[in-house]
Amino acid sequence: MHFWNGTILLASVRGLVVISAITGLILAAYLIFPLVYPFLFGLFLALIMNPVVNWLEEKGRFPRWLAVLSTIILLLALLAALITLVIVEIVSELNRLQEHLPYLFADYMAQVEFFILNQLFPIYDRIISLYGTLDGEVQRNIEHQVENFSTQMAESLTEAGRGLINGILSFLRSIPMIATTFIISLLAFFFLSKDWPKWQAFFLRVIPERVQVSSRSVIQDLKSAFIGFIRAQLTLMSITFLIVLIGFWILRVEYALTIALFIGLVDLIPYLGPGLIFIPWIIYLFISGNYFLVIGLAVLYAIVVIQRQMIEPKILGDNVGLDPLVTLFSLFVGFKLFGMIGLIIGPVTMVFLGALHRAGVFRDLWQFVKGTA
Repeated sequence: MHFWNGTILLASVRGLVVISAITGLILAAYLIFPLVYPFLFGLFLALIMNPVVNWLEEKGRFPRWLAVLSTIILLLALLAALITLVIVEIVSELNRLQEHLPYLFADYMAQVEFFILNQLFPIYDRIISLYGTLDGEVQRNIEHQVENFSTQMAESLTEAGRGLINGILSFLRSIPMIATTFIISLLAFFFLSKDWPKWQAFFLRVIPERVQVSSRSVIQDLKSAFIGFIRAQLTLMSITFLIVLIGFWILRVEYALTIALFIGLVDLIPYLGPGLIFIPWIIYLFISGNYFLVIGLAVLYAIVVIQRQMIEPKILGDNVGLDPLVTLFSLFVGFKLFGMIGLIIGPVTMVFLGALHRAGVFRDLWQFVKGTA
């Protein structure tokens, strides 16, 4: 009996040690992350790009430092090419818009004038007629409500304008920090990757073999999941692009290819995605009186949203190694806890826990708690 009680006591103590260690690690990561995230991003780049560096070193006979530098230049060139392509496309579309802007503006004003004369004025006349039949107390109450509504609307618009200005100022103030973080991350990537064999040899000396095996398994799983996540997002974007493009061709929308491509790109934004384009566009067309295109775009937007909700768990799960139901659960829980960013945090957390499970980390912890490790 005493032996049994002693075993339970030791297991409880070990369990408390494990829980305390995990809690301490999470708290330490939360406190330290704001100080080291540029270096973590540099480490992430080193892990991802190390095969390229190794290939240049072995096949191209580059010195290690030159292989790393060439990889950085390649990354910057790809980034610059992407930014240049986007800017050229935006400038091209703006030039095309500038040519058509006077005609579009005149057409828009004509549509607004038609809407006011044929829709708003008749409603206004009926309201005035009805208002005249009301007694004085009801009229004063309506006037009071209208004044309150006007005041609230003015306050809301002022607050929205202030928020927009503050957001722009905050973004402008953050540009130096973003640039500094980017440079530090590249430098960290350079030095970590350049001395990667030394760092690898150092950790192989100080880390136990059992931990090394688990760590390699976790890192490999995370790399595979990251590549799978990118592949899944590209697949979802491509499906959205094709659906929108076909829909635009059916509806005979001008610049169908360019707009569909842009909608496919914004599909990367969690939760909002294509709605950033479709919703303002549908509202504008409704005001303009183009009800055929309003209905067509609304149906197309509904198809895009529904197909995304239906196939995202399956595609994401297949590519990152999660069951579709688990993926759906992680998306929902992540969204409820963290908002839109949770749609990324949720699956990433499940992938990380799955990697730990496959590496036997939870099994080892449980054996430690039982005292059989």
